[in-house]
Amino acid sequence: MKDKTEIPISLRRWFIVHFIADTLFAVPLFIVPTLLLNLLNWQNIDPLMARMVAAALFGIGIESLLCIKLGKDAFIAMLNLKIIWSFAAITGFIIGLGKGLFGYPAVGVALLLIFGSFNILWIYWRLYFKKMK
Repeated sequence: MKDKTEIPISLRRWFIVHFIADTLFAVPLFIVPTLLLNLLNWQNIDPLMARMVAAALFGIGIESLLCIKLGKDAFIAMLNLKIIWSFAAITGFIIGLGKGLFGYPAVGVALLLIFGSFNILWIYWRLYFKKMK
């Protein structure tokens, strides 16, 4: 793979979807973390930590948008980051569910499924580039 034109359009579109998803969740989590997390019946709310999670979502989501016109190396780097981030989040949700930390367990399961789905998607694309070597 030599240039940005060799990045599948579907992967570029998934990066845009990821930007939208991250931003839609990050904005209220950053601006009104206590309100948002109370609506989700979150058991322990730390507004500072919530804003730090929002900052990570902003960073990953916005960089996903910024790199869609770049080449293979940028996509591989972002895929690696997305795989690590989503895997760590999945692990955290599993631990949280196991310890009964969600006021509404369905919220924990939904978040687990969202991050799990993205993780599978990112691993698929990462393997796609590995196969293209």
